[in-house]
Amino acid sequence: MNELFNIKDQVVVITGGTGVLGRCIAKYLAKEGAKVVVMGRKAEIGNEIVADIKAQGGEAMFLVTDVMNREKVEENLQDILKAYGRVDALLNAAGGNMPGATIAPTGNFFDLDPEQFKRVLELNLTGTVIPTQIFLKPMVEQGKGSIINFSSMAAFRPMTRVCGYAAAKAGISNFTAFMANEVATKFTEKIRVNAIAPGFFLTEQNLLLLTDGKGNLTERGQDVIRQTPFKRFGEPEELCGTIHYLISDAAKFVTGTVAVVDGGFNTFAM
Repeated sequence: MNELFNIKDQVVVITGGTGVLGRCIAKYLAKEGAKVVVMGRKAEIGNEIVADIKAQGGEAMFLVTDVMNREKVEENLQDILKAYGRVDALLNAAGGNMPGATIAPTGNFFDLDPEQFKRVLELNLTGTVIPTQIFLKPMVEQGKGSIINFSSMAAFRPMTRVCGYAAAKAGISNFTAFMANEVATKFTEKIRVNAIAPGFFLTEQNLLLLTDGKGNLTERGQDVIRQTPFKRFGEPEELCGTIHYLISDAAKFVTGTVAVVDGGFNTFAM
């Protein structure tokens, strides 16, 4: 049997695990034999995800968290170590946007709310830094691990409207490169730090931005499809293979990268 992609019994922590993408990834990794820790704010959804995984014969647990609360995340780590004794991979999938950190089509830069801009930066960027600091510790102690951050197409191409979110995700890409060097040179090359940059997937956050909720595209949704060579949105399952690869030993010489999964969106010129 080829063990290159084997992630059986690896303990994988997913922040933002109750979102559309997080829950899909959690269920996939559990089917591949990983012990999945789903972390998020919504206990009802988290417990439902864990129940579904266990019903399929997988191993999982849910922990309520707040990625902006260092003490809470430290508490989460202790619960995980008590249950499984280690952390093999961290997926920093928590993030989001706020209305005041965006600029409406009828508005301009002066309408930007600096406080909400700051909160979006903190949620996405600081909300990645804090879990990384905390979950990196057991990886350093065991001498191996993989961290996967969530960047965005907005980090590559400054899009209209999403001023705060784009700035935060550009920071994620930069932070990923910084951490890849930091952990390899100061701890061990066996801890790798990469990011994934999803293209456009329909989630709770963007559903009514890209569609009218009835399956019809908004003007912005039409712009996205026009610039996506595959001419469709991504399916959550289509992120799983790249995540699997980055966690596994198949990617053991890969660090500091941002893996794009976008149906060609970032290649489109005109």
